[in-house]
Amino acid sequence: MVEATRPGASSYADDLKLAHEMADIAADIALRYFLNTPVRVKADRSLVTEADLAIEREIAKLLSRERPDDSLLAEELHQDTAETQRLWAVDPIDHTNNYARGHKAFATLIALMEGGRPVVGVISAPALQQRWWGARGLGSYADGEPMQVSSVDDIADAHMSFSQVEAWQELGRLESLAELAGSVRWTFGSGGWLAQMWVAQGTFDVALDSTGYVWDLAASQIIVEEAGGVFSDVEGRYSPAHGTAVACNPHLHGEVLRRLAQDST
Repeated sequence: MVEATRPGASSYADDLKLAHEMADIAADIALRYFLNTPVRVKADRSLVTEADLAIEREIAKLLSRERPDDSLLAEELHQDTAETQRLWAVDPIDHTNNYARGHKAFATLIALMEGGRPVVGVISAPALQQRWWGARGLGSYADGEPMQVSSVDDIADAHMSFSQVEAWQELGRLESLAELAGSVRWTFGSGGWLAQMWVAQGTFDVALDSTGYVWDLAASQIIVEEAGGVFSDVEGRYSPAHGTAVACNPHLHGEVLRRLAQDST
């Protein structure tokens, strides 16, 4: 029976080690299939590849051996919604469109959640030869080097990333986003894990995402938080389960949320 609470931060070291093992398995499969994998279009027009399915199968096998009392919530094959204190959220290949087109900016996202909050995260981008990780109380790292968010405290000096303009329009926040983008020093048109890791590394100050599932956001949340940053949805809720993400250094988070308030129209 899994304990309801862990005795201390160091208790996550074994879970982090296991997450790295999952990432190693995923990297081997992803690179083996890269540029040579069948692609299927799902009903929601997103893509799934044989690599996605193979990664999830192998991670599920590993968890069944090493953490049989934990649950798995994964994008393609395994969507275990049983109530559990410990749940692994896995996206086998995030940015599948990139993967299918031969672009190297794809990653496997692995997070352990306890009580609905991420406590361990690993993001592995094998084609880029980069990996980021973090665990509650243990800090965040990029390829073994500690990470720290930036100290920029003026929105006019901020570097900001965002994507999917059409989704911001659906949220009723496109006008607010445009005004915010016009207030910062520089903008970059990308979203998801890569921009969020730039925030954790301190090379970006703000990363905004208008869409995302738990398996898309949970790993980034713990890594950004352990790097000293703040990770919430657009309403300021500190959970990866609400479909949006605002990753910032702590100086800018409140102002970014205020500026992203729903458009008056």
